[in-house]
Formats: sequence, C-alpha cells, structure tokens
Amino acid sequence: MKLSTDRILTTHVGSLPRPPDLLAMLEARETGQGFGEAAFEARLTRAVREIVEQQVACGIDSVCDGEQSKISYTFYVRHRLSGIGAFHGAEVDKPPQTAQHLDLVDHPDAAARMIQLRGGVSWFAAAAVPCCTGPVAYRDRRPLDTDLKNLAAACAAAYPGEAFMNAASPGVLTKFVPDTFYKNEDAYVEALAEALQPEYEAIVGAGFVLQIDAPDLGSARHNQYQHLSDAEFLRIAERNIAAVNHATRNIPPASMRLHICWGNYEGPHTHDIPLAKVLDTCMRARPQALLFEAANPRHAHEWEDLQRAKIPDDKILMPGCIDSTTNFVEHPRLIAQRIAQYADIVGRERVIAGTDCGFATFAGQTNPVVPSVVWAKLKSLAEGAAIATDRLWGKAA
Repeated sequence: MKLSTDRILTTHVGSLPRPPDLLAMLEARETGQGFGEAAFEARLTRAVREIVEQQVACGIDSVCDGEQSKISYTFYVRHRLSGIGAFHGAEVDKPPQTAQHLDLVDHPDAAARMIQLRGGVSWFAAAAVPCCTGPVAYRDRRPLDTDLKNLAAACAAAYPGEAFMNAASPGVLTKFVPDTFYKNEDAYVEALAEALQPEYEAIVGAGFVLQIDAPDLGSARHNQYQHLSDAEFLRIAERNIAAVNHATRNIPPASMRLHICWGNYEGPHTHDIPLAKVLDTCMRARPQALLFEAANPRHAHEWEDLQRAKIPDDKILMPGCIDSTTNFVEHPRLIAQRIAQYADIVGRERVIAGTDCGFATFAGQTNPVVPSVVWAKLKSLAEGAAIATDRLWGKAA
C-alpha cells in the first residue's frame, strides 16, 4: 500500500455509479431473467475501464473497479460461495437481520421520506435473497477472476498510482446472508472466515490492495444488535475482528485496508455507536489502514476523540473527507482542513484522504448522490489533498 510520503494521497470506499445498460444486465441476472453472458462480460470490461479512467481523471490515487460487477457489496457472494441458497424476502424475514435502524424507529417520518426519495430497489422484490442453507466454501472463482482481469487491464491502460478491490467481511454477511444451517452465529462467522480466505488471498496475489468492508463494526450496533448492550456488542465486534484476522493470516497488513461505517444513508443517526467505543477493537484488526466516516454531521467531530486515542504507530488513517449521502460538493479548503486535523494526530505520511462510504451501495437503488456530483466530489477531494499537501509540506504559502 502506498503512503503519503511526499504528498497527501487520495482514495475512496469503493462503489461508484454503474452505467444504465450494465445495470439492466445485473438486474436481469439477479431476477433470473435471460441475459447474454458474452454481452454482459464485454460490457463489464468496458465499464471497468471507463470507471478507472474517470477516477484517474479526477485525481484519485488509489482506484478500484467501482464494484461494477456486483449487485451489492454483500449479495455478490451467492455467485461465489457454496452453501448459499436463494430465497425471497418473506422466507428469511426474521429479526434481528431485518431490524429497522433505531434512529428511523424514533423518526418514522424520516424513514418514510428516505424510502420516498430513494425509491425501491427495482430488482429487490423479484430477486433471490441469499441465505445460508449448508456448509459454506469458495465454490466458483470465475467471477473473481473476471474482476481481477478487468481491473488489471484497466489499470494497465490508465496508469493509476495504485488499485484496490473490495470484499465483504465475515461479520457483515451475518446480516445480509442470514444463516439457517450452523448451530450458532459464532460457528457461522468462523465458517465464513474460512470460505472467504481464498478470495482475500487472490486479490492480494493479483497485485491489488485488499479492502475488507466491515460495516458490522459500526452500523450493526443500531440495527442487527440493537437488543444488546454496548459491552455485548463490542464482544461481537471482537469476534468479527478475530474472524478477519484469521482469514487474512497469510496476507501482509500493508496489503490491506478495513472499512467501517454506520450505514450509508441520510438519516438522524442518533443511535450510532461512537467511534471512540469501537476504535480499540478496530485497531486490533490486521489490515494496516482504517477507512471510516469523518465528514458527515454525525461523525465529523470525532477527530477530537482520536487525539486522545492510542493509535498504533503502524496504522494508517483514511478518514472520510467528503460525505457520501449529500449532493453538496465539499469545498477543497474544507477538505484540506479535515486532512490537517488527522495529520496533526498521526503525522502527514499516515493520512490518506477518503470518502465516508460508497456512492452506489446497492445497484438500482436511487442513491442520494447523483452521478455527476459523485465525480465533482472526487475531483474536489483531489484538489483539497493538493491544498493540504502545500500546507503540510510547506510547498506554498
């Protein structure tokens, strides 16, 4: 993983807007409709090349494939793991997996407005929802190999500074892929760690940085585990980190980054567990870098908590410097200020400017940030990093 050795580097969390024609193919695949596999693969290859070119044009240093091949950052595993059955919502609609976010329970009008503004996920009602029905193992590497090949080809053409690839954490799959097979959740998480290990190692083996997406370390507190105390939730988080560490035991920490968040939606977020309460747990994860929300109004203040925290000397911070839930385009000077806050804590070389979360978490959903603004935000991120570089390295007044 490249560090901000002589300037502040930039990255983002992963998902980016998918082109409409590719989206239609993804929806057809998820709903069991006929679609041309060859046409899909050809369009996917082009989409990855285009999305990498756009990131480079915006000034992003560490790029990815925008998760163009995936219907979501979790549901994709049903095409790769054995033991995952396909069900419809009513068959797996049971707590705590389907619990409403506590902040939206408190504010049902906010929940209604969010549904209205975002619209329904067009494919979801007809799609097969993944559910664990048997022993999980890595069954089919072809989708992963396609992703690796496409990203490698796109990088060879666009020359980004670095590339990463997303993969789901064992913990987050306990929510989005409910279990009906294992004796308890602990056993399920252990099995998922073993099953996901080949994907993690293949990504790094192909020369990319592995990003493990672990919203379970934040958003699960006020959703899936809202019935627990903070102390009980932290034990769950420790278990999930242990699973990540086991699955990545053969991978150098410097080849990995870990993303946590509190749910990529515009809402009250009044029940988000503070970063300060989960930070020590996250710091025990093997990945060297931590990507976290730091721009939205509910978490922008938490840089003050990191001033008092014990952050290991080998850890890299990738704070979100732009909000992924609003169409405001952050001013580059504000971004530079946010970068400086973290540089003052751990040093300029250990800060890489990022985003709060992805910009297209679920394909087909009306995401809060429109595509043109996504690119404007990423361009502003790079401009803010340049301002911060001038200030932190004394390259300009």
